[in-house]
Amino acid sequence: MSTIKVGIVGYGNLGKGVEKAIAQNSDIELVAIFTRRQPDQLASAGGSARFEHISAAEQYIDKIDVMILCGGSATDLPEQTPQLARLFNTVDSFDTHAKIPEFYESVNAAAEQAGKVSVISTGWDPGLFSLNRLLAGAILPEGKEYTFWGKGVSQGHSDAIRRVPGVKDGVQYTVPVQEVIDRIRGGETPDFTTREKHLRQCFVVAEERADLEQIRQTIVNMPNYFSDYDTTVTFITEEELRAEHRGMPHGGFVIRSGVTGEGTKQIVEFGLKLESNPEFTASVLVAYARAAAKLHREGHKGARTVFDIPLGHLSPRSAADLRRDLL
Repeated sequence: MSTIKVGIVGYGNLGKGVEKAIAQNSDIELVAIFTRRQPDQLASAGGSARFEHISAAEQYIDKIDVMILCGGSATDLPEQTPQLARLFNTVDSFDTHAKIPEFYESVNAAAEQAGKVSVISTGWDPGLFSLNRLLAGAILPEGKEYTFWGKGVSQGHSDAIRRVPGVKDGVQYTVPVQEVIDRIRGGETPDFTTREKHLRQCFVVAEERADLEQIRQTIVNMPNYFSDYDTTVTFITEEELRAEHRGMPHGGFVIRSGVTGEGTKQIVEFGLKLESNPEFTASVLVAYARAAAKLHREGHKGARTVFDIPLGHLSPRSAADLRRDLL
């Protein structure tokens, strides 16, 4: 297959990670990075990327095979993905689980009409964890499934708290409850509420003279992000944030505990330990950008999720090579 030409929309942590990931894939070429900021004020980590204002995207319709969207799920992607799906094949990491069905419908309508392919909600959760939940559930229909995240920084949740009025900067950690994990690995299959499995820790830099209690209440009561969890909000200085919270680690587990035959216990577990959440998520996006390009060249159109895409489409290698070396 010829070189896949891609664009990046957004140049935060995820967009920078995508640029780095593209450099590790010889069959993918970065054409341009699109931003809402002033392009001439930005410099790429690789030193040679072209920056364009997002308003110039239409000028690249015949020059880009796949647009990789790196905005936040709270406000960016719900608007940007349907708009850009009318012009390009796209890949995004929309991660508000409760809103994925309606997001899919919106993007699918745009992509179907334009004859494009849009891969939505990929990364590691939703994404790789979703695949493992499906796989384990299909193999062990009599069982229970548990997903744990962290300890680590959630990009989507951190972005959500930074958009709260009065917040200058902030970071959010998701922390699994170890006692619960140990019980499941031991073969127990209890029912847990969302609140019992994880804690959420927010470290916030407030703007000068902001109402701290109002910020706290807005965060802990935020639906789809914090309202279903025990959430702590700690106010810190910018210096403390830079010194103690600039790393982007994350990870987690998908565990399914089930039985086969006459009650034989079986446990399936998939886990990730990540030093950089955005760089890993970016690498997943780049692999699915390759899949989007392949699907479009095969004549497909409309929105797709990780459930709809053959794993072989993620690889630059041929089907024959994959059968010979990996099967």
